[in-house]
Amino acid sequence: MGTVLAAADIGSNTVHLLVADVTGRTHRRLANESEWLSLGEVVSRERNIPGAQADRLVEVLGRYKAVSSSFKAQKLYVFATEAMRAADNHDAVLRRIKKETGITVDLISSRREAELSAFGIQLDCSTVPPSVLVEVGGGSVQVAMIENDGIGHQISLALGTGRLIERAGLTYPCPPGLLARLDEEVSKGLTGLSEFPAAGSMVVSGGVGRGIWRALHPDGDRTVVMRELQYLEWAASRLAINQVAARFNVRLKRAQTLVPGAMVFRRIMEAFELSQFTVSEFGVREGALQEMAQKLSAPAKPIKRK
Repeated sequence: MGTVLAAADIGSNTVHLLVADVTGRTHRRLANESEWLSLGEVVSRERNIPGAQADRLVEVLGRYKAVSSSFKAQKLYVFATEAMRAADNHDAVLRRIKKETGITVDLISSRREAELSAFGIQLDCSTVPPSVLVEVGGGSVQVAMIENDGIGHQISLALGTGRLIERAGLTYPCPPGLLARLDEEVSKGLTGLSEFPAAGSMVVSGGVGRGIWRALHPDGDRTVVMRELQYLEWAASRLAINQVAARFNVRLKRAQTLVPGAMVFRRIMEAFELSQFTVSEFGVREGALQEMAQKLSAPAKPIKRK
């Protein structure tokens, strides 16, 4: 048995808990839970986290703390990403979480988020630098170059699926004019990629990417090609949302992210002149667990005596 650790991230679509027994590069999952709060879409509309969402967030984190304790996790690391960063009232929400649950939430930067994701994907992806890592969330898109010595160029784009749904007023079925407006929003948001160097390959992490992968590849093949994304945009945009969920065997909330998510990934692939990407089953939470395990196993520094 290795070290039991827990990580929870307050994302822009979901709040997710992972408890795992970590031994070297092996993670045996003990608990893997998520709650869909759509904070990215809410914050994009309201500019803050309203009381109802804050109530639910506190309740979920309190439950996650109890779950991690039930598995006797040595440490629970809770962090928040773009939706919390963008919320005008994030300081008040974080104070409330601390007061009511005892949990100190780490509000991480977009670069820290990319670094943890890059750490996590190493568990199942052998990247050959320079590779581009892309993680699409509900509030933002993290794009980072994986180089020999770690993360190089990195940018956070305001193109999360929740934000795009709110900005474009996305509905299903999608009228042609609405799709054109969505595509325009995505294209405008990619201007920062022109400063990136060329990439030989692309690795995708995060819930939106894995949702698209599972929708397209029930056989588990982790390589997604451009034409499949084009098909997904076309097919899902023609259907009512319950039909999208049924046809692609995804949850209703995840079904809403398929069209904007596929469009973002397709446009990023075009920007890097790539025709396919590999999907990692791991990401920011696994990276956090791996980092914690390494710190716990590091030898103690000797005490300097005068």
